[in-house]
Amino acid sequence: MNLKDIKLGIIGLGYVGLPLAAAFGKIRDVVGFDIDELRIQELNDGNDKTLEVSAKEIEQSKYLSFTSDLAILSKCNCYIVTVPTPIDSQNQPDISSLINASKMISGILNKGDIVIYESTVYPGLTEEKCVPELSKGSHLMFNEDFYVGYSPERINPGDKKHKLQDIVKITSGSNSETADLIDDLYNQIIKAGTFKASSIKVAEAAKVIENTQRDVNIALINELAKIFNLMDLDTHEVLKAAGTKWNFLPFQPGLVGGHCIGVDPYYLTFKAQELDYNPEIILAGRRINDGMAEYVSSRLDETIKKENPLLKNSKVLILGLTFKENCPDLRNSKVFDIVSSLAQKGHAVDVYDPWVTESINLSDDSSSFITEPKQSLYDGVVLAVAHNIFLDMGIQKIRSFGKEQHVFYDLKSLFDLESGGLRL
Repeated sequence: MNLKDIKLGIIGLGYVGLPLAAAFGKIRDVVGFDIDELRIQELNDGNDKTLEVSAKEIEQSKYLSFTSDLAILSKCNCYIVTVPTPIDSQNQPDISSLINASKMISGILNKGDIVIYESTVYPGLTEEKCVPELSKGSHLMFNEDFYVGYSPERINPGDKKHKLQDIVKITSGSNSETADLIDDLYNQIIKAGTFKASSIKVAEAAKVIENTQRDVNIALINELAKIFNLMDLDTHEVLKAAGTKWNFLPFQPGLVGGHCIGVDPYYLTFKAQELDYNPEIILAGRRINDGMAEYVSSRLDETIKKENPLLKNSKVLILGLTFKENCPDLRNSKVFDIVSSLAQKGHAVDVYDPWVTESINLSDDSSSFITEPKQSLYDGVVLAVAHNIFLDMGIQKIRSFGKEQHVFYDLKSLFDLESGGLRL
């Protein structure tokens, strides 16, 4: 197959697949496929609920079409799979969407076709789990009749500075010819260039350690924050001082949620444990970061009770619900855990986030997702997400939601120490 002969189909049109489809759709024919018919209808109307791709960008992708019809997808000969790979309630990899996509493709796979995976996996998963499904359903031989590649996604939701085209793309293929072709394909849209890995396993491993490294570093800073709080030291002042050394890494304390940092390490630890190795540092980091919501909740609860020991039926306002600033992405947001923990401690909780337009059901009857906070109502106010809209509100407006005597907890340290209250 030559580059000009590729008929491209992209499977899964979420945060990863849609920007990819839109980029390719500006220069070549692309079929964007998703099993969610409502999603297809929205995209055909130019509406991306993830806000990653604008209606204008969709319109500019004049060679892109959207469908949930497998017969239309079957006309392609090169498939890029961008389905989610989350973890389950036991922190084990959930690759069901990846397996289902592979089974679906196997039914339309033809001799000479290429399947490229972008979903985050542990090293070896593509060839150990996906390739057998492709072979089984198609009755074709791997690396003789069809070929596979892996090019890990590096999408950062809500980031308008580091977009798909501006981030170096790792590529790989199941043989040298396929690797070269896949690399050439992505070089058509990636302005920052590509890095061709020596194997699919290397590309898989590179992806999974990107976020594992960040997770462990954030866990270290979160643990330092706990220690410094016991010493009545402001963590950010300490980090600012330490940051004057040229090789000090600029990590900040905070909640670790989303589709990558809080998930990817578990893919690597799963594989390590399968090989009878216990990954101590990685799992310790995960425990610290997964426990930060409870730490925040407990610290707020203790402070409210200490400052007003006679208070009953306290009410807390949380500003922000998404897992990061300036985007509507709720995946694996640890703010939900704060809400649940506060409710269990007897606090009624209101959550306000203007970036969230979908209907939200919080787990406890005493918790509500509101459209506008009221003045002078709350015993505690938690700034959980650093949306620009909250920064623009200013500290006086934010604190006006609290009663005359209230506790303010600035998780993102958006405002200076003179604002009072708690910080991580």
